[in-house]
Amino acid sequence: MSNPAPRPDGQGGQAVPDGGGRGFLGKIGARMAPPRPEAAPSIHTREALLLLRNYEESGQGWFWSTDAEGRLTYITQYVAEQMGRTAAALIGASFSDLFLPVDSHGERQRTLPFLLTKQSKFDELPLRSAFEGDRWWAVSGRPHFDGGGRFTGYRGSGTDITQQRQSAEDASRLAMYDSLTGLANRFNISKKLDTTLAAFSQQHRSCAIMLLDLDRFKQVNDTLGHPAGDALLKQVAERLLKIVGDKEMVSRLGGDEFQILLPDVEDRGKLGDMAADIIASLSQPYSVEGSRCIIGASVGVAISPFDGMTSDDLVRNADLALYAAKGNGRGRFRFYSSDLHQSAEDRRALEEDLRDALARGEMELSYQPVVNAKTDTVTGMEALVRWTHPERGPISPSLFIPIAEETNLIWALGEWVLRKATEDAAAWPGQMRVAVNVSPIQFANAELPKIVTHALAASGLPPEQLELEITESVFLGDSAETSHMFKALKAIGVRLALDDFGTGYSSLGYLQSAPFDKIKIDQSFVRGATEPGSRNGAIIAAIVALAEALEMETTAEGIESLDQLDLIRKLNVSHVQGYVYSKPVSNGELLGHAESGSWTIKPTGPARQRNDRFQMFRKVGAIHDNHRYAVVMRNLSATGAFIEGIQDVPLGTQFVIDFGEGQLVTATVRRSKQHQQGIQFETPLVSDGNGGLCTRHRVSPYLIAAAAQQSGGLSLPMFTTTSDWTGK
Repeated sequence: MSNPAPRPDGQGGQAVPDGGGRGFLGKIGARMAPPRPEAAPSIHTREALLLLRNYEESGQGWFWSTDAEGRLTYITQYVAEQMGRTAAALIGASFSDLFLPVDSHGERQRTLPFLLTKQSKFDELPLRSAFEGDRWWAVSGRPHFDGGGRFTGYRGSGTDITQQRQSAEDASRLAMYDSLTGLANRFNISKKLDTTLAAFSQQHRSCAIMLLDLDRFKQVNDTLGHPAGDALLKQVAERLLKIVGDKEMVSRLGGDEFQILLPDVEDRGKLGDMAADIIASLSQPYSVEGSRCIIGASVGVAISPFDGMTSDDLVRNADLALYAAKGNGRGRFRFYSSDLHQSAEDRRALEEDLRDALARGEMELSYQPVVNAKTDTVTGMEALVRWTHPERGPISPSLFIPIAEETNLIWALGEWVLRKATEDAAAWPGQMRVAVNVSPIQFANAELPKIVTHALAASGLPPEQLELEITESVFLGDSAETSHMFKALKAIGVRLALDDFGTGYSSLGYLQSAPFDKIKIDQSFVRGATEPGSRNGAIIAAIVALAEALEMETTAEGIESLDQLDLIRKLNVSHVQGYVYSKPVSNGELLGHAESGSWTIKPTGPARQRNDRFQMFRKVGAIHDNHRYAVVMRNLSATGAFIEGIQDVPLGTQFVIDFGEGQLVTATVRRSKQHQQGIQFETPLVSDGNGGLCTRHRVSPYLIAAAAQQSGGLSLPMFTTTSDWTGK
């Protein structure tokens, strides 16, 4: 069918009824046609129609038009087909209904209905198809008016930008998410933390963050290669997501560092439980490219507004807590507290002092008896290294051993311990064994068998009287080097003990090949074993049965009460180590006890296990009836404390104990004698992740400020119960 000539005024034209929804081409062609003479316009119009039709059919773009009410009067056929319709079926439909509303896909722009109502022109407006969730169009439109200036509708065009949109989203994802694990990256989580804290400060809400760092991850990269390390990081991310749940709240900062954002969480009991769960989960063995890997994790926790109100402060303080957690032995969590700043400085100073401690003779060994559970006879001693600093006094091994490992001083220190312990043991009467701890770093050094041989030769101690205690972490990669080391040590004739069995890296597989003579049951299983409902006794029984089947001895560590000892004996544990028999003693004391050739110890201690009590001399506040008393806390447990400093306090008196830094707990006097009181806490304290205790909740700085305004000064006495200041 031939195309009709346009009208002389150039306004519109008759649509071409081609059955394909292309009538708009006739209109376009008529508008484009020049005025008479008629022959020339007819040729140009025909060519223009063919070009536009070819353009539509190529799929590179499409056209549309509406009436004054926004109803479609034309749409390209292939676009209608993309929407699962025909052009004829869409004629009369609202043009806006072809696309999803702006709010449904997060676009920040003026909406299409708004633009059509305002009769505004628009160009390249990105719109998402209402019929296909993943297709995007860039739509342009111009309002059209008749000769009298009356609005008659829109005419416009569109192009498919799905691919460009996907590329942009991919680029945005790369900028916001870690390409390896799919977790949010550092930029993403930092932006999210900034936004959260800004909003929460106005709403007086709390927000916690956890920073975690993988322990021994570098060994995986070094022994198995970077591809294995990448595969391991993916598994770590999966385990974190199972615990946290919300993918947007977990991020990988880079390397083996991760961050978790926890809005509206300030309960340190819950946070401690989550941190412990994370550490336990990440410490379970991994299977990577056919190899078995074992790593661990350390966690630092900071909570806004208590530990910082800006993202910089919060992250810095969480990092300081993480540093402290790693410095205190790894595989643990730590809450931020203000004293960590000084602790960090002290630790850096200790690093320098430790380098010269051996040369200055500041190191010494103590020995804790290992006792036969049936006869109460000492069969051996565990060598424990002690450091007495010339200015700071005794330094805990949990503090200086990690420093020695990080600064590569552990080899020199370990060699000294081995030589000194064998030298002392050679002079002991009878045939008592000496046990020496070997760190994973020492175990990985090919020189270890040579050092052991030299120590035995120099001291004259028979090899069978030396026992090397090795933790499960030496099985990091189940490598050939590990098996070779075991064979080399057994060839010397020394005994091997598996230390801290069952603390998170357990696998029965290596017990089939590793030539251990003893399994040491970690004290975490002993604690609580005598409490009603505890399963620890069943676990200990299973370990003993396993050891007996493999013809190994067993030693239970950390036995402190007589009921624990009774249970251990009933479960057939062969040896016991703990305060119920003896604290560590010097070599001189040991010789005095064993001078007759043997040493038998009668067990003593509390009849039943009780909550851990921490001896201390700590100044705290005790608030009662608008008075704040300065008292000294002498000991502390999860459920109570012993204080002194107030005279003749009646039983039943309630105090608010102020530990500082917003840590308050209501306590009732249960025992009172002159200036000393035994108090019971209304709400038990929780672990601080570092072997100490802290309050579950803290008083918000917002609440303290509000209370101070109301009371005109001293604010804490306004709170009479825990729920008053926690809102719980």
